[in-house]
Amino acid sequence: MDYIEQEFSVRFDYKVYFTSALFDLTNTIVAEFLQQKNTARNQKIFFVIDQNVVNAHPRLIEQVSAYFKKYDTVQLIEDVLVTPGGEAAKNDLGLFDKIVHAVNAYKIDRHSYIAAIGGGSVLDVVGYAAAVSHRGIRHIRIPTTTLSQNDSGVGVKNSINYFNKKNFLGTFAPPVAVFNDDKFLPTQSDRDWRSGISEAVKVALIKDAAFFDWIEANADHLAARNLGVMNYLVRRCAELHLAHIAGGDPFEMGSSRPLDFGHWSAHKLEQLTDFKVFHGEAVAMGIALDTMYSSFSGRLPAAKAARVIRLLLRLGFDISHPLMQIDLNSPVLLGLNEFREHLGGRLTIMLLVDIGKGEEVHEIDTALLIEAAQQIKAYSETKDFTI
Repeated sequence: MDYIEQEFSVRFDYKVYFTSALFDLTNTIVAEFLQQKNTARNQKIFFVIDQNVVNAHPRLIEQVSAYFKKYDTVQLIEDVLVTPGGEAAKNDLGLFDKIVHAVNAYKIDRHSYIAAIGGGSVLDVVGYAAAVSHRGIRHIRIPTTTLSQNDSGVGVKNSINYFNKKNFLGTFAPPVAVFNDDKFLPTQSDRDWRSGISEAVKVALIKDAAFFDWIEANADHLAARNLGVMNYLVRRCAELHLAHIAGGDPFEMGSSRPLDFGHWSAHKLEQLTDFKVFHGEAVAMGIALDTMYSSFSGRLPAAKAARVIRLLLRLGFDISHPLMQIDLNSPVLLGLNEFREHLGGRLTIMLLVDIGKGEEVHEIDTALLIEAAQQIKAYSETKDFTI
């Protein structure tokens, strides 16, 4: 065998900052970050902002402009791209094209920045466009929803939907920095506020029983939109996600993907409802289903499964949906194969053996899954946990 072997590693690091009023002229976090990263002359920064954020914060663009007039470490491109948010952003190839066009038109090079302000979907599209333009332009994430501040916005994945499949095109490309500004959180809708909590419940269930206890103890405060309590949830959830990413397989080269607990059905439900069910809402239903399956398959005591279901209901989540009432012909079951196909290799699904501890399995018993879905429906309708 005649060959030359190549081997090298690349170190990635970035900080997730927690702050309030990021573009207040007295807040120097962004300015100091850009000063520290000053690697070339004529560095530029181009902003893409979620329309929902602009609607809720109508002076935001003006504040960004004023900020970079005061702190002129980099050149602000005054032409801000405002785009519709939500999952529609990931279905719109036109948005991807607009970002790439801006890179070309404004001569944004690899020492410059593309900053995204918005929910997870907008961050995903902008991150993908930044990753493939010039083989990688520096990307700054400024997540504005609970879900993006504690989950998608702090990770390393970027994507758009394609072939009507979620996240079909994408990259693993870490941002250069993430800035979580809690001033954005109170202006979310109730659905967006709640959606991020399901990802916290998920990561607590598979990694941190004490965090699950804390969510239980603070469920009423979370449901009542207490910002101080939400700030703790966001930070702890982000810590657990970052620790997992650094834990050995950040670019998901293997078959294991524990952070996708509850996600195989959630992704399919989102697609089947044309994304009318939000990601976090679908994840809550997926958690309920996989928790009950964990119990029915003898892994998790029934009392602990009921505890999880009760928490989801206290937080205000629906735990079932007509499309989650599974039978042998249910389209949600296609999600299992699409999940395997997306990851590659064997089907690998995370289940629970305890609160705070998961176990990966490679087969799902469809008959048992149907029974679990029926039990979830019964809980949803009666709230009677003695069933």
